[in-house]
Amino acid sequence: MDVELLLSALGWCSLINISLLLFASLMLIIGKRFSLGLHGAMFDLDEGRLNQAYFQFLANYKLLILVFNVTPYFALQLANVN
Repeated sequence: MDVELLLSALGWCSLINISLLLFASLMLIIGKRFSLGLHGAMFDLDEGRLNQAYFQFLANYKLLILVFNVTPYFALQLANVN
């Protein structure tokens, strides 16, 4: 696998994962009442704990995107400068 292919793959992975993060964030903002009702009934959690779980999920997902997609992409970009 050459560097150009790896850069392309990491770029597309970053774009897809950031899009999914934005979609999940928007769905939680737009459909907050629905999500709280559904997940509250499924897992028997109150609104405060669900909000904490949503925030923790989004924060962890963002961190994983940065560590495994964005940072290697920029590191390879810097190393590949001609």
